[in-house]
Amino acid sequence: MLLLLLLLQVSASCLWLGRSEVVTSFESSCPQFFFREIPPNEALEPESPAWICQRYKNQYYFATLYDRNRRIPVYSAYLYQPGPGTRPKTWLVEPQLMGPTYPKTMERERTILNNFNISLEQLSKSQAILQDYKNLTGLNRGHLNPSGHHPDSSSRTATFTLTNIVPQDEKLNGGTWNNYEQQTMIRRTQGCNTTYVVVGAVPGNNYIAKGRVNKPSHLWSSACCEVDTNHRKAWAVIAENDKNEVQLLTLGELEDVLTQLYRRGQVSLFDSDCPRE
Repeated sequence: MLLLLLLLQVSASCLWLGRSEVVTSFESSCPQFFFREIPPNEALEPESPAWICQRYKNQYYFATLYDRNRRIPVYSAYLYQPGPGTRPKTWLVEPQLMGPTYPKTMERERTILNNFNISLEQLSKSQAILQDYKNLTGLNRGHLNPSGHHPDSSSRTATFTLTNIVPQDEKLNGGTWNNYEQQTMIRRTQGCNTTYVVVGAVPGNNYIAKGRVNKPSHLWSSACCEVDTNHRKAWAVIAENDKNEVQLLTLGELEDVLTQLYRRGQVSLFDSDCPRE
């Protein structure tokens, strides 16, 4: 009887782990955030990646490839569904980056420290924490997946995980990058039924928080939109992370620039049905 109970416990915990947020691949766990369910290719993968299906209140809202060593996201992928609403104020972290036995949903730092008897130091080994973003000069917390591109309170709050944040030049974040997110995206998505977005950050040579968190050299964004079953359009931008300047590109141009910057082979951000021109 005891053996049976043990076996049941093990199988139950395996089931629970199978639904975890840190997953083995996006294709098998949260493919819905990618056009044709195909994520970007391996050319963007860091040495120590974590694939996160971003779960909040028991629902997936977007996908993030996270660089464990540099403690920043490589990219976040989501569906563009803007709506009115207030900007959230609560910052969240990802318990499962510490290991699969922790909760599979993003939580506040305080909640994790209190409920699981973990020190801030333990948490900080696995990811960036709020303290890393304190007392910055000329930089602030830059969302890859912005809260304003989502329709309701829960989907916007889900973007406030530090695994979706990079140290971004504050003039860029509040200036031309914000213009792109707010105005250009509205213009470009006219006539689109579904718009798939992948936003990323190219690792740089500088760090904040005593070498803990990488400051990206560039931020980039790409979109592929389905107008109808036979027509698609795509566009992209890139910005250096120390200038208030955004460069509008074709998808093909961005992929070529990223291929040069990452130097890990030809980058492909979307399935080949997205126009590169």
